[in-house]
Amino acid sequence: MTASSTRYPVPAFSRRTLLTGAAVLAAYAQLNRASAQSYNPWDYIEAMIAKPEIGTPAGTPMDGTVADQGWYWDAYIQMPIKEGQDFHYTCEFDSAWIVLQSYGIDISLDEQLAIVGKDESLEPYYEETANGFEVWGGDVNNYYCGHINENILARARCNAMRKVFEARGLTITVTPDRESIQARLLQGEPIFFKSTVDMMPWRPAVWHSNTGEDWPIVLTNDHALIVMGFNEDEVIIRDPLGPTSTNWDRPWQWKTKWDRFLEVIAAQGNDAIAVGPPSPVPDATATPQG
Repeated sequence: MTASSTRYPVPAFSRRTLLTGAAVLAAYAQLNRASAQSYNPWDYIEAMIAKPEIGTPAGTPMDGTVADQGWYWDAYIQMPIKEGQDFHYTCEFDSAWIVLQSYGIDISLDEQLAIVGKDESLEPYYEETANGFEVWGGDVNNYYCGHINENILARARCNAMRKVFEARGLTITVTPDRESIQARLLQGEPIFFKSTVDMMPWRPAVWHSNTGEDWPIVLTNDHALIVMGFNEDEVIIRDPLGPTSTNWDRPWQWKTKWDRFLEVIAAQGNDAIAVGPPSPVPDATATPQG
């Protein structure tokens, strides 16, 4: 740590944390000051009525537009609803559960954690330096890092989460831009991506992994969501978070403008993947051609 930086040890009450009493309160106060937001949660999203039966089943290519709530959608994938997250910082696993359920697969939080794995080598903390916010933590690209219920910096990148989908035979396509996202949605493949809560503004930061890799992230309003549809102007989002103190009316489904969506995923390093159905198994009895 340089002399010009300020280190904020984020409270995470694991065996590595020595914060107690007043120290915990002081650390939370510093974090809250750093992450305080005064924005309207409806600045960037518009509520929709969540209708799991509307649209095309996951893994099925689109066959024409879908009309819903006064709009026509080029792609609209049926997505189940998960009413709330398992713990404070399990959004990756909650959104993954929704995607898995859309393919008829049920995996518990504990099973998902076992598949993804946890890097417990370093409980994430951040510093505010002359270069901005810098987070120090584990191998976030390959494992879940941080205390799942007590460290606001806890998270995993899509590359770590893909292990859950691949463990059940689903296929993954990296989708870092609008063109690739639209193409996979038209094939009926939901997009799992890293976002901010309610598409709200963020404090840009860099995650320094203990592997030596650096990743662009948002500091404290990190979230994981699912794109389930789109038209020319907007994307439809399935959100497992639901009502919280930052938005007591947050719906399970909402829409946002393409421009805002692309700005937000760019802040997370364009971290997005399409989750497709299992690849067809070649017929071993088929007669070779030629």
